[in-house]
Amino acid sequence: MIKQSLLVILGLMLAQCSQAQFNKVLDKAKKDVGTVIDGGLSQDEVGKGLKEALDKGVGEAVDFLSAKDGYYKSPYKILVPSEAQTVINKLKVVPGFSNLEADLTERMNRAAEDAATKAKPIFVNAIKKMTFQDAMNILMGDRDAATRYLQKSTYDALYGEFKPVIQTSLDKVNAREYWKGAVTAYNKLPMVTKTNPELDDHVTKMALTGLFSLVEKKEEKIRTDIGQRDSELLKKVFAKQDKK
Repeated sequence: MIKQSLLVILGLMLAQCSQAQFNKVLDKAKKDVGTVIDGGLSQDEVGKGLKEALDKGVGEAVDFLSAKDGYYKSPYKILVPSEAQTVINKLKVVPGFSNLEADLTERMNRAAEDAATKAKPIFVNAIKKMTFQDAMNILMGDRDAATRYLQKSTYDALYGEFKPVIQTSLDKVNAREYWKGAVTAYNKLPMVTKTNPELDDHVTKMALTGLFSLVEKKEEKIRTDIGQRDSELLKKVFAKQDKK
């Protein structure tokens, strides 16, 4: 009788132990899947959905701008710096510089198109580092929340990658040498204030302005146009945003 009682107690202890282990496994599984936050939408789905949307928007923006005429024949066309306009206006009547503005504009935009190819890996890295809280803030934030997040997270890295490529690209099409010749000719004119605006910094900043402007447009489309949500995950995640 005593032996039977001991066996029963031992069995109950083992059952409790197994139940505790089972609960631990269940808790871990719940954590791995992601806590359900609203109407069957999990944290994991929010994170993956936002990353998918950003990958899509960024990829389309970079592919567009890095193609030939992506900058040059688009709303994101880079114009000559305002301080260069004085030089251009003065040199219009000087032989060899009558087309200075048009030539310089094309060369600057070709340089930006070359540099745009460097953007995608930097964006992808920032997207991978996004936390659940980042994703929720973006999903339920302003219509440009994703763009502002990427701008804050990537601008310095993008500038660092873009500028040397733009310098090389400007040199490839002789833009900096061409501009240097124009500035030298201008500075020799009587009664002018000598100037030397830097092309590479201007082109880099304007290239990034155009890039983030296009990313913002892509973000707005996926937020407002249900037809842009071309996966079940995107439809599910952005349906939550639609309800806010």
